[in-house]
Amino acid sequence: MPVISSEKDTVLVVTIQTGLTPQGSPKLSHRSIPNVKLSATDQDVYDVAVALYELQDYPLIGVRRDNRIDLADSAV
Repeated sequence: MPVISSEKDTVLVVTIQTGLTPQGSPKLSHRSIPNVKLSATDQDVYDVAVALYELQDYPLIGVRRDNRIDLADSAV
């Protein structure tokens, strides 16, 4: 049976470096920012992440956009 997909929401996930391990490797942490508008462009999402984390003490390592989609059986 075909599956119906419907966009649910978007979450902005950033990776920051919070320090170093005793071995000298970077210690990374992830932060999630929910309720991002589905209509926001990738460039806008990235620009907001950079602007927010320029205000932080920790360097921004990566930016990810997670689009969540609900899947349902079309027979329901």
